Amino acid sequence: MKEFNTISPETTEELFNAVNITENFRFGAGCTDLIFYIRKMPASDDEFTVINLKKLKDDEYCSIKVQEPFIRIGALVTAAEIVRDKTIKNFFPALNRAASLLASRQIRNVATIGGNICTASPAGDITTALVALEAVCEIASSTNIIREIPLSEFLVGVRKTALAPKEVLRAIKLKLNKTQNNCYSDFIKIGTRKSMECSIISLAYHFILNENGEIEKAGIAIGSVSPKIMFTSSACDFLVGKSLKQLKDDDRSSFANHILNYASPISDVRASDWYRKQVLFNISKGILETD
Repeated sequence: MKEFNTISPETTEELFNAVNITENFRFGAGCTDLIFYIRKMPASDDEFTVINLKKLKDDEYCSIKVQEPFIRIGALVTAAEIVRDKTIKNFFPALNRAASLLASRQIRNVATIGGNICTASPAGDITTALVALEAVCEIASSTNIIREIPLSEFLVGVRKTALAPKEVLRAIKLKLNKTQNNCYSDFIKIGTRKSMECSIISLAYHFILNENGEIEKAGIAIGSVSPKIMFTSSACDFLVGKSLKQLKDDDRSSFANHILNYASPISDVRASDWYRKQVLFNISKGILETD
């Protein structure tokens, strides 16, 4: 394996000092994906440094806080912490479910939400749920500038993000609903086995219903079927104003076809493009079957 140096800042000042003086580096936190990256690096590449964020002591990066009208989740929060958080479980079931299905219990205790996002894998479970929830990324830079960008725009392509040099993802923000009782929300993951599996197809949805059971707002994202996780805007628009209980089979099929318009899957050793499309169509229809 290629050799590398490690810097472990404990304060934000130390973090950005490291960023400013280090040329060739990558951030690490849980490092569950970083090891694979290191193994694939050519031996001829220049020496590089891992800036290990795990020892950073800063609530802006490490905590989950309700800051009306948002809940703010630091980039170093682990998948296990997301699963345990009652506010997330009650208000954002899709995110809770995605975190609970991530790899194994051991990995969930170290894997961070920031790492899942910044890896920018089309199969990122937590990231798929966050795209459906229309999360906003809070980005910090070494020049003390904080900027915000929708997560759907932060993800540029396969393992590519909108982070500029000397920037780091600090947190994500989710807008809270008025009440936890009016959401219909979940995350579905299809793989070749029940655990420790990268998704063949994933779908996250989060609907806000009014008192009549009509959909006021919809968020739907799909993973593993395109170069980046996709927010399916036209499928969301199709549902707004409709009642889940009054949808007919033709409505569900139309909705599923809207979803498929955002899919451009590939064939690989795990599944063919045809299989991915067919399963995506079926699970898209299935989330609207409430009987």
